[in-house]
Amino acid sequence: MKFKKILTLGLTLALAGSLAACGAKKDTASSGSKNDKVITIGASPTPHAEILEQAVKPLLEKEGYTLNIKVFDDYVLPNTALDEGSIDANYFQHIPYLNKTIQEKGYNLTYTVKVHIEPIRVYSDKLTKLEDIKDGAEIAVPNDATNEARALKLLAKNNLIKVKDGELVTVKDITDNPKKLKFTELEATQLPTVLKDVTAAVINTNVALSAKLDPNKALAVEDKDSPYANVIAVKKGNENSDKIKALDKAINSPEVKKFIEDKYKGSIVAAF
Repeated sequence: MKFKKILTLGLTLALAGSLAACGAKKDTASSGSKNDKVITIGASPTPHAEILEQAVKPLLEKEGYTLNIKVFDDYVLPNTALDEGSIDANYFQHIPYLNKTIQEKGYNLTYTVKVHIEPIRVYSDKLTKLEDIKDGAEIAVPNDATNEARALKLLAKNNLIKVKDGELVTVKDITDNPKKLKFTELEATQLPTVLKDVTAAVINTNVALSAKLDPNKALAVEDKDSPYANVIAVKKGNENSDKIKALDKAINSPEVKKFIEDKYKGSIVAAF
């Protein structure tokens, strides 16, 4: 009799455990379904987070999605966070930079849609014309591979230097420097802080806007047909998920294009 009671008690506990486990699985699935309506995206402060917060978020809310925007102040952590899965997407980089990061880090990332182009520009606190740059002047440029190449090619197009052919050129690839210009390579976000110390600096538009620089007062600007379109990046395999499709549709909408045109007045250009 005692053995039967023990056996009955054991079966009851096992059944209770089984039901509890089923309940836990159900709760987890329910939570997962709820999370599918939350899109967490990493972005640079300006203009990316502004576009997401002011133009994209309201469109997604109409479709039943919550847009959670995580702001990053550097160019490294957003791709790390995306590869690790702590965010669903990021929006801060152009295609060559993404490709370079994938090549260097081995990240399993890709991009979905192009959103806007930020022509890189030459700024100066000391000059009003590029032609006034004197011999031996110091020019600050971004130190990451893709943006440094953009900067040098812009200077070459304006006949200050000549560089080798190739996608990712650096100061070591300068083949002619008639003014004996000196180049200082710095992290892109630091460039506005050294304008007072150098003759000029080549600065990305998002960084310039964050530093309250006026792109219309730049000494030179990259062509608007630049291949450096900023994109939505995701982990491979997630590009066709419902929430990424919803994000892509919203950020490539006529409403977002109008927002970019009205707010940035040509300092950045829609790429769709």
